[in-house]
Amino acid sequence: MPELPEVETVRRGLQHLITGYRIVQAEDLHPRALKAESIAPLSTLNGARITGTGRRGKFLWITLDRPFVLVAHLGMSGQFLIQQKDRPSPKHIRAQFALKRSLRKLDLVFNDQRTFGWLSVEELVNEVPTSATHIAYDPFDPHFDYQATITKMAKRNIRIKTALLNQEIMSGVGNIYADEALWRAKVHPESLTSELTNKKIASVIDAATEVMREAIAKGGTSFDDLYIDVNGESGYFENELNAYGREGERCYRCDLEMVREAFSNNRSSTICPNCQPPIRPHR
Repeated sequence: MPELPEVETVRRGLQHLITGYRIVQAEDLHPRALKAESIAPLSTLNGARITGTGRRGKFLWITLDRPFVLVAHLGMSGQFLIQQKDRPSPKHIRAQFALKRSLRKLDLVFNDQRTFGWLSVEELVNEVPTSATHIAYDPFDPHFDYQATITKMAKRNIRIKTALLNQEIMSGVGNIYADEALWRAKVHPESLTSELTNKKIASVIDAATEVMREAIAKGGTSFDDLYIDVNGESGYFENELNAYGREGERCYRCDLEMVREAFSNNRSSTICPNCQPPIRPHR
């Protein structure tokens, strides 16, 4: 699933390429393209001018000169793509948007092979779409409260990886960057937040922020063609991964073999058993 760096890469591409364009025609081409809670059909966007983009965690939206926005969640494989004349048309187009600015024309499509992503026309509540109001700030948001997030994690008696993945505590982190952050911070994913010091929790948040910043700079992580940017290009942060997907390979820090452990909900964690020993709970 695209995580914060991948979604931010898409947002930046949209911000650069489509701001200022007017939506000539918006069409949904699949019964599940538009979220059931959408306040209006995509055709409501016809005639609207695109004024910018926004993001919170893994949610992104396109702002308009109207009292509503177009929200998108990429799900597992959602993609916003600018149609390229020299490339074949995507095979799983769920919605399309004909855009125009002066004499310039663009065709923007929402492509989604697995159809877990969605679009929605929504109002803003305190500058955030209604579907994202429950989502916590991510570390790159100017309103992110670093100390309050540490305190919130410390008060929970939950596994640190569970805390990282909880989008209502701190948003943006998924399985890839959770594994990477915990490897950098030398923390076992099963460690209970109540057993970690505030300093150690802070080191995990710092590591998550650092690794996501580096991933954004490299266009995100692409293991296959399900994640690409708006121009159809893959990110290349997968070449920088220290933990995720490296089961059976040598740890870059201590040279011990990396192992994969079951986590929850069909997820797993890749760790170094030497650098990330489990913490024994206090008696």
